[in-house]
Amino acid sequence: MKLEIAAISKNEGFARSAVAAFALELNPSLTELSDIKTAVSEAVTNSVVHAYKHKDDHRRIVIECHTERMDEGGVLHIQITDFGVGILDIEKAVMPFYTTLADEERSGMGFTIMQTFMDEFSVESEGGKGTIIRMQKLITGIAAPTYTDCERDREEVNA
Repeated sequence: MKLEIAAISKNEGFARSAVAAFALELNPSLTELSDIKTAVSEAVTNSVVHAYKHKDDHRRIVIECHTERMDEGGVLHIQITDFGVGILDIEKAVMPFYTTLADEERSGMGFTIMQTFMDEFSVESEGGKGTIIRMQKLITGIAAPTYTDCERDREEVNA
């Protein structure tokens, strides 16, 4: 899946929902789905808030996802790219509580949250050219039982 959106805050919810819907083919648990949505939300919000400094910038974010199937579940690969100002010191930027916008009451926890909720995480950036965030989530393929599953189990018990 490849999705290009304007880097504006109202698109954050759409981006997280689109990636979550794409992940459904791997049958994620509710916890796994919540982790994915949270990490995508943080990545998109980082791009919206930090990547573009001028109103006339061509503000865009590209989200690319693909899945890797396994016997049970699989791996969801996510790449979120912006074409903004970039990050000059990635090592510093990924430190918990580090923010360049302290006066705007930003917590500096975006990258920490992404790292916590995903199984793999990396950041690539070049000043003036943008940032690429890559994340992977291992999906166990053991989602909560559906209504049909529960109904079938009840019928087997009553038989």
